[in-house]
Amino acid sequence: MPLYTVEADAQGQRLDAFLTGRTDLTRSRIEKLIRDGCVTVDGAAPDKAGIKLKEGAVVQLTVPEVRDVNLAPQDLPLEIVYQDGSLAVVYKPSGMVVHPAAGNPDGTMVNALLMKLDGLSGIGGEMRPGIVHRIDKDTSGLLLVAKNDFSHQALAEQIKAHTVERAYQAIVIGRLKTPEGDVSGPIGRHPTDRKKMAIVPGGREAHTHYILREELKGSSLIEARLTTGRTHQIRVHMASIGHPVLGDPVYGPKNSPYPVTGGQLLHAFRLGFIHPVTGERMLFEAPPEARFLEWLDKLRKST
Repeated sequence: MPLYTVEADAQGQRLDAFLTGRTDLTRSRIEKLIRDGCVTVDGAAPDKAGIKLKEGAVVQLTVPEVRDVNLAPQDLPLEIVYQDGSLAVVYKPSGMVVHPAAGNPDGTMVNALLMKLDGLSGIGGEMRPGIVHRIDKDTSGLLLVAKNDFSHQALAEQIKAHTVERAYQAIVIGRLKTPEGDVSGPIGRHPTDRKKMAIVPGGREAHTHYILREELKGSSLIEARLTTGRTHQIRVHMASIGHPVLGDPVYGPKNSPYPVTGGQLLHAFRLGFIHPVTGERMLFEAPPEARFLEWLDKLRKST
């Protein structure tokens, strides 16, 4: 468990930057360790990676031992939209968890990637190889996967700099008052229900821009564009303005006006980024699944 004393020249430096400069770990890995409580400053675990350090403070870093896991390749329904030697773009179906976790030891996107791709980066950790970003289990759509550590680091930096283009389609409850708008609000764990996220003081900055694409029966088809990618961001933000995503069992109303099953009608349809090796601007789009389109057709016919 390494100990670091903050010298005078590091006074005022961010905690994550301080540790990144003193270890061989990536900044994203350091940030995760801080979130997981593996870093203390003068004996206390900070809740933010960006706290400013004071001279003389003692920073302790604990890197958990790599567990001996055996992720098995599985032949699961996962479409490879594009791949080369550096990365892949995949279409994740709704109902599939991105990586193994408690309650989902297999049957995940990672298990499918191990079967379908010829390599995955290791930066995401032993349970999340290749995973640069995620979408919720019941959200469908495009995801970016790194096939080596160089690409992973470069793509993660683009996400952090908010230069990766990510756009979603969603059917939300109710008619929007304006054709487009912005929702901003820091997102963190719900203060009483730890399984939910919420707009809370001290949460992580989050911003969503939405555009009305079509008015439907008691609902609206929107496009939502992200500059940040917080957990459940679109679902939390749209619910906060009175327009939860249709079919959302967590943030939607208890008595939904429509009997949607299978989770929220939310789809990641556009993904754009700079290729980490060639420098080429790459843009991919993919239509929603049949379940989404069937509900869209029903609501169109009802108007």
